[in-house]
Amino acid sequence: MNGHSLFVMLASLCFVTTAMAADVPSESLDYPKKRLPAPDFSLRDLDGQSLRLSDYRGKVVLLNFWATFCSPCRREMPALEKLWRDYRGQGLVVLAVAADRGAPDHVRRFIEEGGYSFPVVLDPNGAARKAYEVVALPMTYIIGRDGRFHARALGERRWDSSIVQARIEALLAAE
Repeated sequence: MNGHSLFVMLASLCFVTTAMAADVPSESLDYPKKRLPAPDFSLRDLDGQSLRLSDYRGKVVLLNFWATFCSPCRREMPALEKLWRDYRGQGLVVLAVAADRGAPDHVRRFIEEGGYSFPVVLDPNGAARKAYEVVALPMTYIIGRDGRFHARALGERRWDSSIVQARIEALLAAE
């Protein structure tokens, strides 16, 4: 599959996700019946430094798969930043995995212009997306301090809502 075909496919999935999420309350999360360990990965951040998910063991991680070309992804970024700023001191990490291919400068510019301060890593080959079975963007996982899945959200969410904040606070307090 060439780069253009992949872009069209991901942009279409982004549109489908928006349509699917229209019927889902923007604060809703899916909870797994069995809390499996989250797959570890190693990706490079915007400065070229290697970062592993396991580096954040002992913290609650909100792992967000997104892309600059995805409108719902772009819309939820300010709420992710607010959640990060409000709870990072208590052990929350917002980690954004960019699905953009071959465009690290474009991703960097978007992050800088938006004033986003949470960690961002690049997944140009799709290895992390494959490991997490990402079927559309945005797709987000909440991983507990124990490295296991706690929740998942497919599509745009209001990450700064009181419902989500209560869930994050419960995870931060419980573990």
